[in-house]
Amino acid sequence: MQDEMLAATTAAGPDPAPEGMAWIPGGTFRMGSNEHYPEEAPVHRAAVDGFWIDTTPVTNRQFAAFVAATGHVTFAETVPNASDYPGALPHMLFAGSLVFRKTKGPVDLTQWGLWWELCRGAWWREPYGPGSSIAGLEDHPVVHVAYGDALAYARWAGKDLPTEAEWEFAARGGLDGAAFAWGTMMRPKGRIMANTWQGAFPYRNTREDGWEATSPVGSFPANGYGLFDMIGNVWEWTQDYWAPKHEADSPKTCCIPRNPRRGDAEGSFDPAQPEIRIPRRVLKGGSFLCAPNHCRRYRPAARHAEAVDTSTCHVGFRCVRRPGG
Repeated sequence: MQDEMLAATTAAGPDPAPEGMAWIPGGTFRMGSNEHYPEEAPVHRAAVDGFWIDTTPVTNRQFAAFVAATGHVTFAETVPNASDYPGALPHMLFAGSLVFRKTKGPVDLTQWGLWWELCRGAWWREPYGPGSSIAGLEDHPVVHVAYGDALAYARWAGKDLPTEAEWEFAARGGLDGAAFAWGTMMRPKGRIMANTWQGAFPYRNTREDGWEATSPVGSFPANGYGLFDMIGNVWEWTQDYWAPKHEADSPKTCCIPRNPRRGDAEGSFDPAQPEIRIPRRVLKGGSFLCAPNHCRRYRPAARHAEAVDTSTCHVGFRCVRRPGG
């Protein structure tokens, strides 16, 4: 049955193949879902041209090479400019990033501030705050990268970030309309297929998948296109501006950033927050924090809004390359 096996979808692409990338043939597919969260609806036909995509999220090892070559300083490492955040309390303007902290027991799941800490000094090399390290995590996805950091890496590598449609088409692995990247069941024959949260979020993780937080890329089965970690492990940035439903989506284009810190085009802003003019982009794929009792977004159709100035311990990215690009 389809939900008991990976799709055996292969296609020849332009050669030579870029190292660490897989060819995704162009096509039309059913994008979105009418059966889960409202922002995933409506299901609609979407078309993409063929493209290459990284087979795994960008790792700490790869990001370190980028930083060594360019001297790039990430958003999390820099003190925010007060003029970008009118009304912000001065003591909240410091270099840092959002870090997940388990609660001691059950909490109100609508109060996300109970398990997220804006941690001073958290960044990609110290992902859980000062004194933590990525030693031994070289092949885990890089985290604490804001949108502009991901885009800077992609351009350095001669690549780009995927559109939401490209990302979802690739994540489906040739299984058009299936709930998961591997079929219709979360655990085919009881097999765990991705790094997600098992147990009661946000205080008890049974770690049936073997991991408390991120896992080395490629630790779980590839989908039908040979792509790893399209579901779980870390959320991944896409180019698309956020809209609450698919019919309201902005054009599938990526503007050229003029403000390196904000990682977005000068003059663009999120209509939901015009007073601070911080756009939001679409994240895809879910993360190690997605749990059945809280965030069932470990599916190709799932999507989430993230402000371009935000970095966290569960958001990373992967890149694409388009023919002729």
